Formats: sequence, C-alpha cells, structure tokens
Amino acid sequence: MDPFNSQFILKEKRWLWIDYDKGISIILVGYGHCYATLKDHGLALDNYPFFNYIGVFLYGFRMPLFFIVSGLLVGRSLNKKGLAAYIGDRTNNILYPLFIWGFLQITLQILTARFTHNTVTPMNYLNLIIDPRETGHFWYLNALFCIGVIYAFFKSKLRLTPVMQVILGLILYSASAYIHVNDLRAGFLTDVFEYYFFFALGDLISKVMLDDKNIQRFSSWKVFLPLIVLFITIQYFFTQINLRPSAEEMNYVEHKLPFFFLVEALVGCVTSVSFSFLLQKYKLFTWLRIVGFHSLFIYCMQIIVMTIARTVCINALHITYVPALILLVWSSGIVLPVFFYNFCLRYNLWWLYTFRKPERQVEYLRNNNIFSFKRMKQEPVV
Repeated sequence: MDPFNSQFILKEKRWLWIDYDKGISIILVGYGHCYATLKDHGLALDNYPFFNYIGVFLYGFRMPLFFIVSGLLVGRSLNKKGLAAYIGDRTNNILYPLFIWGFLQITLQILTARFTHNTVTPMNYLNLIIDPRETGHFWYLNALFCIGVIYAFFKSKLRLTPVMQVILGLILYSASAYIHVNDLRAGFLTDVFEYYFFFALGDLISKVMLDDKNIQRFSSWKVFLPLIVLFITIQYFFTQINLRPSAEEMNYVEHKLPFFFLVEALVGCVTSVSFSFLLQKYKLFTWLRIVGFHSLFIYCMQIIVMTIARTVCINALHITYVPALILLVWSSGIVLPVFFYNFCLRYNLWWLYTFRKPERQVEYLRNNNIFSFKRMKQEPVV
C-alpha cells in the first residue's frame, strides 16, 4: 500500500532540493492557514502565545520562495516548448485548478454561511480573477499565473534579458510598496507587482542553481551556519515589529516597511534553499519530497480540508485543547490533500486538478493499485 504514490515520485528525475524546498514552504504555509482556521471559534488561543509567535516568525519568506522556484524553470520550459505551449501548461496547471477549487470553496462557504456567519457572496466568484485577496489564499494562484505569462511574453517576444526583468521587477515592487503604504487598492495587480521581482530573480539565478556542478558548494555547512544565524536575527527583529498591535497584524512589515520586507524575504529564501541542499546531500526526510511534489494540490484544497477537520475535531470529537487541535488540523491540511489527489488520479477524477490527463501517472496508478495491501508490481529496469 502506497497511498501517497511515493514510489512513483521518488523515481522521477527531478531537482531534489526544489521538492525539499517546496515541501518545507507548503508545510509552513499550512501552519499559517491552520492558525487562521482556528481563530475566532471560541478557542483559548491567547493562552498559547507561542503558536502565534511561531507563525509570525516563519511568515516573511514562504510565498516569495514559491515565486523564485517557479522562475527557476521558466527559461528551460520556454526553450523546450515555446511560448504558446508554456502558456498552455500554466493554464492547465495553475489557472484551471484556481477556477475549480476556488469555485468549490466559495460555493461551500455560501452554502454554510447561515452556520458560519461569513460574508462570502457570489461576487467572490468574479474576485477569483479581479481581486483574489478577497477570496483568501487563491491570490497566489492568480498571481503565479499572471506573472508567469507576462514574464514569458516579455522574455520571448520583447527579448528582455533576466537582468532587465529583475530591474522591471524592482520597479513594479516599488509600485506595490506605494500601494501598500498608502492603503490603495489595485486588485490582482498589487500581487503581480509585488512578486514579479522574485519570479525574475529565479530566472536570473537559474543557470547557477540548476547546475549539478554547484551542488557541493551549496551543500556546505560553512554556507548554512552563518545564514541560519542571520535568518534568526532578522526574523526575531521583524517578528517583534509584526507582533505590535496594528490593523496590518503580521503583514505590517510587508505592507508598511516593504523594502525591509524584501531583505527579510531574500534572507529567508536563501536560508531555506541552503537547508534544502543539505537535506538532499544527506538524503534526510525524503517524505518532504513527496509533500513538495504535491505542494500545488495541497494548496488548492488546504482551507477546505482544514475547515472540515476543525469542524469534526471541535463539534464531533469535542476536542478543545489548542495544541492537539493545531497538530490535528495542520497535519490534516498536509496529509489528506496528498491522499485525495492520488485517489482522484486512480479513479479517473484527475479533471479536478487539470484539464489534460496526466497519462504517465494515471497509467502507473492503474497498474499499481496504491490503495491495495497487495504487493505492487515492480517496474522493469531499463
């Protein structure tokens, strides 16, 4: 039995450190979503300030890292497939699940509004496109799709070099900083402006980061140890600022001190990447690679799963002990989406995630029933 399809994933030819990095990031994102899911439900969260502190401490670099990783691969994809195919892949892998899972989540929120007293309206369907922050975490998929398409067009048609794109990204970041500092609204463009720089940075450093000759250099403790000291110092400083009472809450540094946030994000990203190279070197915690492989699918349905887990734990199992709830809801939001994704592929529900059938994976699952206790077939060695 292999309900997370680990044998298929671990045999895939992939950049292992990227999967490690994405695994770390989605687990940290999941922690933030877990804490937010438990807030305002009559729980004694204030009696456990440590949990809030950890969430704020590990906040600053999670999402920038996803954009950098995505930017690392844009050049290779364009060289291999061309602009039209690249946009088609982005539509299949990002825009399509945004619409499917965004529609499902908003529909469930509308149907349960009388019990949860939320303010979700049918307008939120349109907000998935024009103002995704109003829909919660789906802003990320909107921004990732838009940035990827715009960047690829500039790179392919206008021949902008990675250096020029990074300069453009800094200009756009400055525009987003002005928007945040002055409490303006620009819908989906705010996130496009803010994160374009990180995507461009990923493309700029891709040749160095994806060159196997540099693995030994990046897997050095001499690199990681100074970074982790710098990371802890910076995170401690900005956590103290973000914990001060304000309307922005943990986003204060990001929105009101945006160029300090840029430093915080970059140091956090570099530290996470260095740690991921060490994990690859020593082949530790390979389950993180499984989580990283499924990071997008986890993200799509994480809030739905965590909301259900919270409801079951509190209302059905009558669990109110905060540490236990955090552990149960957090782990549910990571583990269950991975299980459900592979279940969907095995039983021809792959269209919940893509409009193109993932032939290789579906074929593998058809020949190897990962939900059976029978011994799985061994693939022939080629």
